[in-house]
Amino acid sequence: MPSEITPAGLRERKKEETRRLLLEGAARLFREQGFEGTTVADIAAQANVSVRTFFRYFDGKEALLLPDGVQIFAYVENALAERPADEEPLDAVCNALLAAAEPFSASTLTALGHPVEDLENVITTRLVQAFSDFEERLTVLVRRRLPADTPDADLQAAVIACAALSAVRAVLRTRRARRAAGIEDAGPAPLRRAFAMLRAIGSVERP
Repeated sequence: MPSEITPAGLRERKKEETRRLLLEGAARLFREQGFEGTTVADIAAQANVSVRTFFRYFDGKEALLLPDGVQIFAYVENALAERPADEEPLDAVCNALLAAAEPFSASTLTALGHPVEDLENVITTRLVQAFSDFEERLTVLVRRRLPADTPDADLQAAVIACAALSAVRAVLRTRRARRAAGIEDAGPAPLRRAFAMLRAIGSVERP
């Protein structure tokens, strides 16, 4: 039996290694040559694979800008499901997003926090689309946490989901601007501060 299991395990590790090399090579080339100046063939060559192999992992070079997006959002969903049922919905969402930021802080979130010359428009467009898609899913999850008799429950759920994700986008945008100015602001602390600001605004609005 081990002889049947080992090859499959080796194949999976090989695939993960190839994916890692493609991601690292793309990040290096984007910094050195710019996004527009880097081709799929360049990225494939950096990882010592064929262009055909590249397309087994990614639809195009744009897909390498937010490679962990699906995993991050899935992590948020799982983290939200584990929050106490009686926790305030906004607190639950913020805590779930903080939980997701920690394991991914060394990859996608960190990359998005660094300015890269010709990537701003591309990153912004893809980031807005990714967050917009997830806002709908998160709204549904928040709605399920609200009491059945909550007035305007659908609107309240949408406001909570969109506000929390907007705070995340604001942090990413601010960190890129600060780093461009030579100001370091690493780790999940900026996100914690942003959520604290969001809660403070919410408390002011409550009757």
